[in-house]
Amino acid sequence: MAEPTAPSHKHHGLRIKARLRYLYHGDSLTAVRFRLAVILVDLAIIAFFVAAPILKAHGRAFYTVDYCIAALLILDLAARITAYSDWKDWFRRPINWVDLVVLGSLLAPAWAVNLGFLRILRLWTLLNSDMFWRTIGRRFDDTRVEEITRALSALVTFVFVVTGFVYTTFRGRHDGINGYLDALYFTVATLTTTGFGDITLPGAWGRILSISVMLIGITLFVRLGQALLRPHKVRFPCDKCGLQKHDPDAVHCKACGHLLCIPDDGD
Repeated sequence: MAEPTAPSHKHHGLRIKARLRYLYHGDSLTAVRFRLAVILVDLAIIAFFVAAPILKAHGRAFYTVDYCIAALLILDLAARITAYSDWKDWFRRPINWVDLVVLGSLLAPAWAVNLGFLRILRLWTLLNSDMFWRTIGRRFDDTRVEEITRALSALVTFVFVVTGFVYTTFRGRHDGINGYLDALYFTVATLTTTGFGDITLPGAWGRILSISVMLIGITLFVRLGQALLRPHKVRFPCDKCGLQKHDPDAVHCKACGHLLCIPDDGD
């Protein structure tokens, strides 16, 4: 009896769902390289989003790139949903809805021109995604580095979201906001509560926005400071009370006293 021929590719015969799950959630070198490529493309897209207010002056070329990016995001989101074990659970996660909002602003750039500043939220979703930490940050998953990165990503994302909003809303309507750099300057000066006063937003809504930027900015700075300075805790749920984080050398849960067996790297 003739021996069966070996498949030309080790993944030959896998269904699309299984193959996508393998690429997006697998630990093999092929899967890691695939996710790394996706992340690099994401970073390039985010760079385009940051520069979008300036590039928009190029007209047709800008919108062509815009729709191409929208097509890529549609393929990526469709693949992630397919690879996810339960698509209903996927839609329950707020971080995925943020990606859908970003996609919506890409599909209707002319209609959603005033919502273009929300695209930079893609940076936040990327740096807070499980895929990022399984691929690039595997060594730092559930460590101080992850906490600092998440806190810093929230702060940077907030800066560029506010900058985009100020630029879109007040450019041409206020003498102080003549370009993207002016909007960024105002955002940083307000967020850090420096308040030089050379650029102020007009009207009641301008004051409300300034107050909101200061309050949220201080909160994000405090969060970043906590991530940098407070003692690190490892994520290890207690079997008895469910407390999630403990000191790295903890033997007993500080909430209920239950014996813990926290694994370490042997150092």
